[in-house]
Amino acid sequence: MTQANNPLHGIKLETIVTELVEKYGWEELASRINIMCFKENPSVKSSLKFLRKTPWARDKVEYLYLKANKLPLPPPKDDSRRPVAPHAAAKKPQTVKAQTKKSTDTSGKPVNADIWGNG
Repeated sequence: MTQANNPLHGIKLETIVTELVEKYGWEELASRINIMCFKENPSVKSSLKFLRKTPWARDKVEYLYLKANKLPLPPPKDDSRRPVAPHAAAKKPQTVKAQTKKSTDTSGKPVNADIWGNG
């Protein structure tokens, strides 16, 4: 695969984070990209560790870098890699099937028949 059309080819993630911090500072960077590694006790080292493990966050940082340096922007990506929050997932209503067959014990008598007066 060729990297000829990739404007980030040859640019290290450390360089990207360092330049964004120099340009915006940690506080402004945290307001632009809402991730904890920019908000609480930020450092380049901790940010790199998080961004290398989290593709959706890395995509946002790279996009901001491209936009800040007026480089060609990539086409929008789908967020299929990003985990969906449990409350945001569509929940299907569960249907309960009515039992058509009565349960019986080994004697052939309906289960709990003596409790319900059917015995």
